[in-house]
Amino acid sequence: MIRQSDKTGTKKGRRSTTIQSVSIAARFLDILANAEGPLALREIAKRGQTGTSTAHRYMQSLVKEGFVAQDVANGHYDLGPAALSIGIGALRRIEPVEVAARHMKALSLRLAASCGVAIWTERGPTIIRWYRSAHFVISTVALGDVLPLDKTACGFVFQAYLPSERIKAARKLQPARFRGTMPTNATLDAVREAGGADLSEHLFSLLTGKAAPVFDAQKEIACVMTTVSAIDAANAQEHGKELFAAARAASRECGGG
Repeated sequence: MIRQSDKTGTKKGRRSTTIQSVSIAARFLDILANAEGPLALREIAKRGQTGTSTAHRYMQSLVKEGFVAQDVANGHYDLGPAALSIGIGALRRIEPVEVAARHMKALSLRLAASCGVAIWTERGPTIIRWYRSAHFVISTVALGDVLPLDKTACGFVFQAYLPSERIKAARKLQPARFRGTMPTNATLDAVREAGGADLSEHLFSLLTGKAAPVFDAQKEIACVMTTVSAIDAANAQEHGKELFAAARAASRECGGG
């Protein structure tokens, strides 16, 4: 809380550089953003390390502003439309994502494959664009999904190009059975050599996932373009070639080609 100076100019207390109420509200929003689903007030207070009355006041204020939505049936809270709007606005400012999304949308119109774009979050590869082909409807992936680190082509690509400490942090958050077995250095070297990865699906044996990196102007990986298609499709191998070519084109547009 920012303290005001008295009439003599002497501060009544040390001036803070932050507004406490904003910090607390941000903490509650972060709790909802990282929750497994809508939360009861008591659980929000527990995770936020506050009393239920404090949590209730903040939740109601955030509901009023649209940052939080409350289920009228059970009273549970979740992120609201205003929070979604801010999130989408932030994503729109990530130019490589928009460039990659344009290429993947075009690919989905030509290929018998679902096409998408993933970014790296603290939990691992996360799908933020997903286009289903009119020729291909079976898919194990949906918008907003966090992908296993070691069971997906997308996870392999991120591991091949991101700093190891970021991978380790996400690995701690992904359950062992979910994330899979860590790839060898030789496997990641092969991903870098090929410019992408090709990995059979673990949930549906008839599907295969392919992924390729997109680099920004600083030559750092910005996102990953990925497809899911049937292994026995007549032109399945061509999907990989087109995907890798599209990723290289996207990188060039972003200055990282």
